[in-house]
Order: sequence, then structure tokens, then C-alpha cells
Amino acid sequence: MGRQYFGTDGIRGRVNEGALTPDMVMRVGLAAGQHFIRGDHVHRVIIGKDTRRSGYMLEPALASGFVAAGMDVIMVGPMPTPAIAMLVKSLRADLGVMISASHNPHGDNGLKFFGPDGFKLTDAQEASIEALMEAPGAALKPSEGLGRADRMEDARGRYVEFAKATVPHGLSLEGLKVVVDCAHGAAYKVAPTVLWELGAEVVPIGVSPNGFNINAGCGSTYADTMCAKVREVGADLGIALDGDADRLILSDENGDIVDGDQIMALIARSWARSGRLKGGALVATIMSNLGLERALSADGIDLVRTPVGDRYVVRAMRDKGYNLGGEQSGHVVMTDFTTTGDGLIAGLQVMAELVRKNTAASTLCQQFERVPQLLKNARFSGGEPLQKPSVRSAIKDGEAALAGKGRLVIRKSGTEPVIRVMAEGDDMAELKTLVDGIVAEIEAA
Repeated sequence: MGRQYFGTDGIRGRVNEGALTPDMVMRVGLAAGQHFIRGDHVHRVIIGKDTRRSGYMLEPALASGFVAAGMDVIMVGPMPTPAIAMLVKSLRADLGVMISASHNPHGDNGLKFFGPDGFKLTDAQEASIEALMEAPGAALKPSEGLGRADRMEDARGRYVEFAKATVPHGLSLEGLKVVVDCAHGAAYKVAPTVLWELGAEVVPIGVSPNGFNINAGCGSTYADTMCAKVREVGADLGIALDGDADRLILSDENGDIVDGDQIMALIARSWARSGRLKGGALVATIMSNLGLERALSADGIDLVRTPVGDRYVVRAMRDKGYNLGGEQSGHVVMTDFTTTGDGLIAGLQVMAELVRKNTAASTLCQQFERVPQLLKNARFSGGEPLQKPSVRSAIKDGEAALAGKGRLVIRKSGTEPVIRVMAEGDDMAELKTLVDGIVAEIEAA
């Protein structure tokens, strides 16, 4: 069967609608437990969450499903998504679940799943769980086969030490003044702690969650707050995390934004110089700027492009043995350390370079000149407009016009009836003409 509940990053939606009601979440836990029970050993699942009020509703419902399936549940409370992936491997658990809707507002929530290897589930595993949800009673254990649920007190400390260990041995962040915006989300305790223990002077913001203010006017999706604080306090660097801390956006000392492409370029070049960049390549999506590709190519580093979504980036990394990848939005995956995006650890890599180079962030983080990029959305009400001859002709003409000097990327949104039209090139006027023409043809079709 196709996936009814799982999307591009687990299950996500409005609270108390669709799959995110307590009874449905319990069924998800029951089905996932049934899928991952293998053999006679004691099976474990790690459950973390961000700071949304709805987490207090979904966490016990999910735990109930797992216990009913015969799994022991370890609840760790508010923790970053990458911490859950790390704990699954560290504790030799069979499954991990993060209750979060990432950068979405508080009225949304979701479930992100990690298998025993710490990686997100495959399409086939998600489809299997959905099929098992159709007959939830089949997974119910008798009373003697039930699991149990406990809270883990030292989970936060484990992740703090793990994150600190990703910084080169002996390197201190002393002398760096860092603003960290935790988006009133999952990293509101661990991120400032890690930076302070590594020696930085820390200015924390977005660290007062009330259940409803996650991502509200703060964090990586509203980086202006972080940038303003950097300028106000004269910080050397700003780090803005999203609600579950699996991605970041930086600010230099002037309060200017540094996006994921610049961060990936910095890390890729640093690792290439030290011989750490496996395969001599960075994996990024089709949306990463052409300037990134040109800059890396000049250094002999390949850029491997994938469809949009960190799951596709990670899949390509695993298939080819690469150890660095990510997205322009700030997901940075470093498989030497983690199995998924980790905003804090990516930020630590940048700070380590700042210390080693003893230079300003504005100098270090501007790794390449961005090629002008224009993105517009074309709404459609049904059918397959991309198959219309008029649309295909307009796209073909656009590709021909940009051949050798730019890119044209056309893709359907996975969440709404929208086709995204993106063009890159050195002449913004030409890009506008091409994009507007294609959008008009799509809407007409």
C-alpha cells in the first residue's frame, strides 16, 4: 500500500487531526513496535520531544502503544532530534521517535522515526508500519508480555558530552562571544550548556518555552532576532536553531545571515584540506546555489545533487560513502558524528574554524559569491500541467537559454498544489523573464 500518514520527514500535521490524535498515535506506536520486535531480547524504544504543549498529550499515547506491543519505553523529555538518533545507537535500542514538527508553529506536531542504526526509516519500513496500523489488535501482547515505561535522567548529559567530543581535542572556544537562539525549542538547555562548557561566552535567547512560543519570531526560520542580538551585544557569531535543533542558520559579527550553502562550503573545504572529506565530494540538493558548485569545483571538490529533502541527501551519502551533506536551509549531516542533521554540531565545526583561523566570521563564512537565484510558485487546481506541450516547450526554451551559464529547476511540492520554478544565472532580468513565462504557462495549463 502507499503511504497514507508518512510524508517526507515522518508524520506531521495539525494536532488532534488526522494521524496526530491520541488514539491514532497509540496505533502508530503499536504498529511500529510490532514491526521492530525481532527475536526474544528485551526491546527498547527511545522517545524524545520538543517543547510543544501537545507533546504532553502525544508522548503518553505513543508510549502506551509501544508498551502494549511489548517494548520497553525510555522517555528522555525535551531533546534535539539528533540526540534521539545518537541515543538509539548508544543505548542499543531498537527504535527511536522524536515528537516534533521541527520549524512549524506550535499548533503542528509530528513523529520522526529512527531505526536501530540511528538512520531515519526507509519508505518500505514506513509503508509496513502503515499496513500494520490497519489491524492494531494483532500486535497486542498479553499482560505478561507488556513492556514498561521509564524516564531517563542522564540523557541530556550524554548528549552534551557527545556534542563536546566533536570539537577537535584540546580546542577551546574561549574568547568567542556567541549568541545562540534555541527557538524556545528542544535545545533550549543543551545548546547553551555545550557552548559554555567549551569556553565560549554565551548569550542565550529563545530559551523560555511555554508550550506555545516554539519558533515564534525566533530560531532559524526567523533569524532576524538572532542577528539583532548579535549586533546589540557585539558577538563574534550567532547561531539560530529550529524547534528540534536539526538545522541552523548563522550570523556573522555584523548581523548578516550565513545560510546552509556557505556553512557546507566552509566545512567541505576544511575537511578536504585535512584529508577528512570522503570521496572528495559534498552532497546537496538541487536547490543549493550554483555559486557553491562553482566554488567547490575550483578546489577539486565535487557537488553531488539530490532531490529536496534531507532523507535523499543521507541516502546518497550512504550509497556512495560520502561523509558530508546537507541543504541550503541549514540541515548539515556529518556522518562521522551523526546520522541526521545536527545544528549544534555543525555550528561547532564553524566555531572550531574561527578559532583555528583567528579571523572574523564575516571573512570566514563568505566562502563564495552567490549566483542570482529566483524562485516562484505556480498554483494549479488539478491534472498534470507539467505534461502539457506548452509548458514543456517553455521549460525547454528556458533550459536552452541558461545552458552553460545557469540552471533551471522545476519541481512539484510534496505538501500543496504548487509547482516551484527556480532559475539561477548571472542576469537577474533574464531570470525574471524566464521564470515568469514558465509560471504563466503552468497557470494557464
